[in-house]
Amino acid sequence: MDTQTRHALKHDRFVDATATSLDWLQTNRTNAITGVVAVVVLAALIITSVVVYNSRSAKAQSLFGQAMDIYDTPLAQPGQEQLPGETTYPTAAARAKAANPLFVQVADHYNWLKTGANAEYFAGLTYLDMGQTASAQSELEKAANSHDSGLAALAKMALAGLYRQTGRDDQAVDLYRQVMKNPTLTVPASSAKLQLAGLYETTNPAEAKRLYAELKDQDKTTAAGQIAAQKLAGK
Repeated sequence: MDTQTRHALKHDRFVDATATSLDWLQTNRTNAITGVVAVVVLAALIITSVVVYNSRSAKAQSLFGQAMDIYDTPLAQPGQEQLPGETTYPTAAARAKAANPLFVQVADHYNWLKTGANAEYFAGLTYLDMGQTASAQSELEKAANSHDSGLAALAKMALAGLYRQTGRDDQAVDLYRQVMKNPTLTVPASSAKLQLAGLYETTNPAEAKRLYAELKDQDKTTAAGQIAAQKLAGK
């Protein structure tokens, strides 16, 4: 086959393919336009969602930061002169009262964000500082169910402390054992075991002694192990 014939055949195939494509577009014009519009709308939705998410995330972080600034504010010390421009609070309850509304706002409006989950935990702590145990329990229970295992462990420890304060030792024991079974970087098993031993000091002294002995032998270099050794020595 000579060169001219080959070029002619290629040209004919190109013409045929173009004509077929045009025929398809003409026949399926509505579907094609609909498909293009759908892609454009989807892209717009994705972009809008990202913008909204970033905006709300920034707002949540800003409010949470303000709340933490208050919560980290030092307490006034008796006899200590306050420096000009220095902010202090007379009591932990007063400080918590100032920070709590911001934590609650973030927890209520942004609980689908990690910042919102963190706010639930701190809302619970500030309610505890104010002596509002029912509200504290509600917020800490939410944080204890967080997908963030480290945050959940912290919340369980705080919640166990609340249960002990309100005469619900069995529930506190259950939470301590949960944390011991699934330790995290935020709450190692030794910390939960130490708290459990402390609870048992009055209700089951023999079990408390056994737990302290385990800590002393297995966690010699940790603060929990050293405290356990002091407990066994009667200090």
